[in-house]
Amino acid sequence: MLTTVRGMRVDDRAARSDFESWMAAKQGRLLRTAYLLTGDVHAAEDLVQTALAKLYLAWDRVSDAPSIDAYARKILVNEHTSTWRRLWRHREVVSDTSAHDVPVRGEEYDGVSDALWSAVRSLPDRQRAVVVLRYYEQLSEKEAAEALGISVGTVKSQASRALTALRTRLGDSSWDRDDLTGWEAHR
Repeated sequence: MLTTVRGMRVDDRAARSDFESWMAAKQGRLLRTAYLLTGDVHAAEDLVQTALAKLYLAWDRVSDAPSIDAYARKILVNEHTSTWRRLWRHREVVSDTSAHDVPVRGEEYDGVSDALWSAVRSLPDRQRAVVVLRYYEQLSEKEAAEALGISVGTVKSQASRALTALRTRLGDSSWDRDDLTGWEAHR
């Protein structure tokens, strides 16, 4: 029999505690991924907040799932993708800088990271999402396709276009498409 403490069932308190522990461990990574998807700190914070709220509502169903991280990432990507589909979307641009700094550098900074991330942020939304999922999150083409709700072929073509655009913007045609080491965000 479940007991009640201050109006909350004991099993609800345990689930809440489990969620809070998971969130404390993963929130930074989700924020970095959201920032890479959106290119804006404020939009990333909003995206993570929405994803965490949806995850919390589904926590009873997913807390025993083999990969809560994948489920949370799927929510994050779906929420971001839904903004592409809104015809009435109004993008606000913040004119001042944020007090929050989302780190996107690896431990060994080689002087190229800032230029590369600036170029990644300038990519169209879908190409940026594919690059982030494939090369930052290190998902396979199939996993990225599932997360974005697109075909594997679309992932391949978007990645190819994105890498071509990055090579052009950065003036470096010597990149190997799978050799993007040195610019991964610190995990």
